[in-house]
Amino acid sequence: MSARPIGKVAIVGGGSAGWMTAAALSNALGLSEIVVVESEEIGTVGVGEATIPPIKLFNARLGIDENEFVRTTQGSFKLGIEFVDWGRRGHRYFHPFGPYGAEFDVVPLHQYWLRERAHGDTTDLGEYSMAWVAARAGRFDRPTRDPRLAKSTFDYAYHFDAGRYARYLRGYAERRGVRRLEGRIVDVRLRPTDGYVEALRLADGTEVAAELFIDCSGFRGLVIEQALATGYEDWTHWLPCDRAVAVPCESGGDFTPYTRSTAREAGWQWRIPLQHRIGNGYVYCSRLLEDQQAAETLLANLDGRPLAEPRQLRFTTGRRKLFWNRNCVSIGLAAGFMEPLESTSLHLIQTGITRLLALFPDQEFDPLARAEYNRLTALEYEGIRDFLILHYHATTRDDSTLWRECAAMTIPDSLRYRMEHFRARGRLVSTSIELFQNPSWLAVLVGQEVWPGRHDAMVEQRTRVDAAARLAGLRQAMAETAAAMPTHRDYIARHCAATEG
Repeated sequence: MSARPIGKVAIVGGGSAGWMTAAALSNALGLSEIVVVESEEIGTVGVGEATIPPIKLFNARLGIDENEFVRTTQGSFKLGIEFVDWGRRGHRYFHPFGPYGAEFDVVPLHQYWLRERAHGDTTDLGEYSMAWVAARAGRFDRPTRDPRLAKSTFDYAYHFDAGRYARYLRGYAERRGVRRLEGRIVDVRLRPTDGYVEALRLADGTEVAAELFIDCSGFRGLVIEQALATGYEDWTHWLPCDRAVAVPCESGGDFTPYTRSTAREAGWQWRIPLQHRIGNGYVYCSRLLEDQQAAETLLANLDGRPLAEPRQLRFTTGRRKLFWNRNCVSIGLAAGFMEPLESTSLHLIQTGITRLLALFPDQEFDPLARAEYNRLTALEYEGIRDFLILHYHATTRDDSTLWRECAAMTIPDSLRYRMEHFRARGRLVSTSIELFQNPSWLAVLVGQEVWPGRHDAMVEQRTRVDAAARLAGLRQAMAETAAAMPTHRDYIARHCAATEG
């Protein structure tokens, strides 16, 4: 029997999620119609400004020129995240994009570093990260593909204006036939026979029928939750922050090619430098801090004059019990919320879209495809969840209720298992295919001073490896490579400076 292809897709909501979805679908599918239903009066969250390296792949698949993209979104480059005061006050570390050094033996580099440390070497692990050596010097260049060079051992992502990115992708999608429909949705009509979504009704009486509905309506989950009652898995017992206050400010301080996350009394503050402003926010636990106090703390810790009134956001960390329910797929905040500590918000949009394209349905809506989408997406969310919990739990801070509670909390078994392995022999183990790979876990475990009792036994078997000399050579090569790079500011001025403020 021949398949009946999807003839019309309705995307509920615009913003980054809606227009990333529209752009990707218009690029990949030969559909008769894709319509984005978006209401100006509702608006979007629009504070996500930091990304992780896979965003480059998403843009490349759309054929987007990197320099044009950075210029249009007033963007900058990101080599990783600096964490300040997380494991303990007065301490900082860096989560870099890319590996530590270049592997020179069958035993991982960090195991030799642990052995040298046990023998009295005080060299910081970050000295073997090309991303950090460049970032702390305020330098940036694109990596080379030559694996013989230290310049090949790092990756990068972007900071950009999320609203401008959505507008950029809207133009891309509309040039490929996507239709935008302005209007506020007041009702979702379900088929009485099977509960599938049949049509959307707008405030002006217009009806939008489709075979596939993609919910990009944000926290509300207008279709996936309000209409289909899918259910939500609440993770606030592990990740207690439930509010954020955000405000942009004038540029000031260093034009860093990295994001900064500073732990505060009841949460943490982000700093994201763009070309013409800095994005700032305070993510916090409302049980422990009043909204006004949070706003005052944020405003007192800016690099420049605020450019707007502080904006409050409320959320519940967790995920939908089903991401794909009947003929509705939820993308972005409609699917779940992971606080932006590791800049995963736009990435989860990207992987949701990629997974949908890989399992794209026809009008029969194969339940196996739907089940696989939900299985893989749940694993991804749970892996990110554990990585975020690690930041809160691995702390010796006891100066406020939040940090005392987080240090004492009962963590998921999946995270406990990984931490036990690292504490025993410095081994990095994985439970599944995950977004955050071994270098990322290593950065946070070591950065928050989760120290192994001893290094891997195999290190002592490798007596012919002159690890000390190899490590010293890597440090020297990285220092020389960073010194030869242009500054972050000069690189942007040369290649992708924005033309408007």
